[in-house]
Amino acid sequence: MRRIVIIINVMLLNVLFLAAQTKQPVSEIDKKVDALIAKMTLEEKVGQMTEVTSDVVSTTANGVHNIDADKIKEAILKYHVGSILNVSGHSYDRDHWFKVISDIQAEAAQDRLKIPVIYGIDAIHGVTYTNGSTLFPQEIGMAATFNKDIAHRAGEITAYETRASYIPWNYSPVLDLGKSPLWPRIYETFGEDPYLIKTMGKAIITGYQGNDVGDKYHVAACMKHYLGYGFPLDGKDRTPAWIPDRYMREYFLPPFAEAVKAGARTLMINSGEINGVPIHASKYMLTDVLRGELHFDGIAVSDWRDIEYLHDRHHIAATQKDAVMIAVNAGVDMSMVPYEYSFYTYLVELVHEGKVSMARINEAVHRILKVKYQLGLFERPVGNPNDYPKFGSEEFRQVSLQAATEAITLLKNNGNVLPLKKGTKVFVTGPTANTMRSLDGGWSYNWQGDLADQFATGKNTILKALQQKIGKDNVSYEPGASFDSLQNVDAAVKAAKNADVIVLCLGELSYTENVGNIDDLNLPWAQTELAMALAKTGKPVILVLAEGRPRIVTQAESLANATVLTYLAGNEGGDALANILFGDANPSGKLPYTYPRFPNALVNYYRKNLENGNSDDKHGYNPLFEFGYGLSYTTFSYSNLHISKPTLNENETLTVTVDVKNTGDRTGKESVLLYSRQEYASIAPDTKRLRAYDKIELQAGETKTVTFKITSKDLAFVNDVSKTVTEAGEFTIMIGDQVQHFNLTSGTVPSRTGRL
Repeated sequence: MRRIVIIINVMLLNVLFLAAQTKQPVSEIDKKVDALIAKMTLEEKVGQMTEVTSDVVSTTANGVHNIDADKIKEAILKYHVGSILNVSGHSYDRDHWFKVISDIQAEAAQDRLKIPVIYGIDAIHGVTYTNGSTLFPQEIGMAATFNKDIAHRAGEITAYETRASYIPWNYSPVLDLGKSPLWPRIYETFGEDPYLIKTMGKAIITGYQGNDVGDKYHVAACMKHYLGYGFPLDGKDRTPAWIPDRYMREYFLPPFAEAVKAGARTLMINSGEINGVPIHASKYMLTDVLRGELHFDGIAVSDWRDIEYLHDRHHIAATQKDAVMIAVNAGVDMSMVPYEYSFYTYLVELVHEGKVSMARINEAVHRILKVKYQLGLFERPVGNPNDYPKFGSEEFRQVSLQAATEAITLLKNNGNVLPLKKGTKVFVTGPTANTMRSLDGGWSYNWQGDLADQFATGKNTILKALQQKIGKDNVSYEPGASFDSLQNVDAAVKAAKNADVIVLCLGELSYTENVGNIDDLNLPWAQTELAMALAKTGKPVILVLAEGRPRIVTQAESLANATVLTYLAGNEGGDALANILFGDANPSGKLPYTYPRFPNALVNYYRKNLENGNSDDKHGYNPLFEFGYGLSYTTFSYSNLHISKPTLNENETLTVTVDVKNTGDRTGKESVLLYSRQEYASIAPDTKRLRAYDKIELQAGETKTVTFKITSKDLAFVNDVSKTVTEAGEFTIMIGDQVQHFNLTSGTVPSRTGRL
């Protein structure tokens, strides 16, 4: 009797699912998907929801992964696996990738319904696992350019080279809010500001996906990690966060909402937990908000083993089978299992037991198959090797060089010590001076980026780039220190005394995820000791920081005559830096995060007034460098900030103009940042918030008028009942040193049927 009731319930749920589907516009692809689903068995459907790593279907010999005939047969013909992801191993040439993907898809063609496999890869700053590809600055460096056009172009090139590697799915971009400098994945983000993240994220997504994600030059983007991953309470990767709903909606959700509007086809879920609830188990986050409010209709894929971890780590599921039930019912469409087929076995059982409905299975499978159709995988499961003549081309390299050049940020230039003259005798030292790991970072040629020096031998480290720029005879070198210990510092001091200037390269080696966890934000003391020893020589010190996050460098930085931040500038970062140091390029990067002065004073720029400190408090907001800060070899002045009207009504647009003049003697680029502040509101207002930006180029003496448009919607905030509202009152516009005020006459509250 119980079995009959379960079957009836499942049938009713299927009817309700189909009825819900008919209420939506049905595309030709939807019709194809529905027709295919109608032919599928439960086992074939659950297989589509299963993603395993390439290790499961490969055999490794001499460090090379090749598809194993028996293992791939088991994965496809027995378990009907719908997706495979790339994790271990290292970079391979395009011929190898062609064989890997061809072998996988050939086996898929042997399955009953011949459904192609979707292969996913982390090409987060270029195609990280293909030899000869174009590696761009990591996202934090791209953010420092404040140039949406470069982000879009980098997305296009990455998509082109990913498809040239016969892979259609890119686990990028990272849209996490990089609030905590301790977090080891800061460099994978676009920084700390929600507006900067959402606009740069949209630019790169449209670059990845183009106008037709199914053509041979574009890939499906995967926005990650939904939601709140980037702000763990202790700064460690995959540890708990405590984020109130209002705060989540104000700062963390907007980049994902914008990405959905931009058409991102897939999404990866946050591995952590928020307020004690793992996101992989949160129906509120994965269904109510993601589907109900954002109207996302693509694939929601788990992160690494995160359904298993509901039992193993989070302890909210008593068994692994319960973990599968909780996650799928919450809204996970595809499980990155990733090493075996337990998810498949448990989910089939759960459906038979009535604990997961067939309607929920059909919903998930519909999303997966739809993306496969949109990518053109049914017609073209493997690309044509001859379609990608620009792979690794000089054209693409120049775009990477431009991105690195516009990312690198000049933070100090006392006495205009920079740019250096070509005949200068330079002493180069420090642990980041002669390794590509400190330019490329993690996800470069392999997971941790620790093979970058092996695979990027044709690229220039900082040392090699300087030698190439001014000749080896003009450049001397001693390492002076490793990342955490001194190395013959006496030799470094002796060599420095014979040079005109010291280029001191400090920072970090490559890392990502848990491997990058730290307990101390201070730069290792040995690096500061090296700086102190070199400063005693009396030679000018150019401090170059190559790092994935803003490490505390206050003491070392105070000894420098000039300070330059390269972030993780990618394969062309060494050349870009050399061009800047010697004046062949003019720096224009600006900080996409607040650079802290002290390890326990980690306040973001969009602080509350209370965080400024009281009148008698010496411990208020006092960063080493503020968000948006960055110098140039020329100077810019701002004037004539004008607003189109002193009073803005609900449905009107405020036009803001400002004149920017290059008051120096050389061409330069300037990122013009518009901030706003509401003076009084029902929620304590932020001191200021970035609302718009534009990057312009000015010749010496040239003036340009920059125009922005602001609406009441741009001034909205999330109130104490999680509603997005605008409130009437006085507002301040700030651009450069210019300030103007206006009044919003009436506020708006959206309908209570939706909270966004």
